[in-house]
Amino acid sequence: MKRIGLLTRILLAIGLGVVLGSFAPESVIKVFATFNGLFGNFLNFAIPLIIIAFIAPGIGAMGRGAGKILGLTTGVAYGSTIIAGLLAFAAATLLFPVLLENQASQAFGDPEHALLSGFFTVEMAPIMGVMTALLIAFVLGIGVSSLKSNYLLNILDEFRMIVQKLIEKVIIPLLPIHIFGIFANMTQGGQVSSILGVFFKVFIMIITLHLIYLAIQYTIAGSLSKQSPFAMLKTMTPAYFTALGTQSSASTIPVTLERTKKIGVRDRIADFCVPLLATIHVAGSTITLVSCAMAVMLIQGETATFAQMFPFILMLGITMVAAPGVPGGGVVAALGLLESMLGFTGTMLSLMLALYMAQDSFGTACNVAGDGAISMVIDKLSSGKSEDMETSAKAG
Repeated sequence: MKRIGLLTRILLAIGLGVVLGSFAPESVIKVFATFNGLFGNFLNFAIPLIIIAFIAPGIGAMGRGAGKILGLTTGVAYGSTIIAGLLAFAAATLLFPVLLENQASQAFGDPEHALLSGFFTVEMAPIMGVMTALLIAFVLGIGVSSLKSNYLLNILDEFRMIVQKLIEKVIIPLLPIHIFGIFANMTQGGQVSSILGVFFKVFIMIITLHLIYLAIQYTIAGSLSKQSPFAMLKTMTPAYFTALGTQSSASTIPVTLERTKKIGVRDRIADFCVPLLATIHVAGSTITLVSCAMAVMLIQGETATFAQMFPFILMLGITMVAAPGVPGGGVVAALGLLESMLGFTGTMLSLMLALYMAQDSFGTACNVAGDGAISMVIDKLSSGKSEDMETSAKAG
């Protein structure tokens, strides 16, 4: 199974879940419902640990950069991510009422009532609430960045490595089974046709938004560098398709770096920006998360308002910075925000996982391709500031 890509496993899980749910007796479905209950409780337990493990050392390490280039790159990347989230919100607000009209009218008020429960459950209470974990992560991250000693930062880094192993070795491998059980349960409850209809339409809209946003990014970069944005995009195409296959911005860095230099970004700027942007520039993933979250809310019969979504997008831009560099790591890191800020229930989180994971590779590819445009923008905005590169590179 490890040789099969995560996207393929997710799609197989959805398909097999629909097939099993169509004819299997309730006792069989309840076996998987039991697993889903245990896995969901464990995921809730892990969410505060994930938040602290990835946000605290991320802020701590970034805060130590003394150069202006680091601040400029971080600011532009964060701004790009927020704009991408707002674009997704605007598109979903305008298009979802039309695209998902039938699904909205058939929305189930409480999906838990249509699903079978497991044979038993085991309580796994989180050690703290999501907002408490966020506050602790910010306090630790900002505090570590102000210390001259690396002692606490090293401890946080090792904690991050432990939690990342948990995600890589336990959570991500078990996700397909969890999604399989959810779709088998929804099929027996008569809800799956509506859900799959939402999946397909949202998938098409998200891919379109990714391409539009890349065009916007390269139009800006092209105007600053006096190049054709389409020629620049064509040059970055190998990085896009590499990310599509690997589902990892980090794994694609060598290709992204080579392509970024080919579009004319100075070597020293590219060498600094591309590895950093692979971690902090998540515009494509943000488009996917915001769109998927609003689709799941619509399935639930809820309407996402700007007052709800704007703070969520702002926090998402920070939380995603520290998302683990594994396929699906972005949505796992965002689960706490979905629960605390948008009120997602366990079933809504499961739907979110399935919907996001099926499109994760495209979000990663959009992130990676956009890194070239951001690097060009930084190159042009930082002209005359190359003296800061040495300091920033050493700090990184």
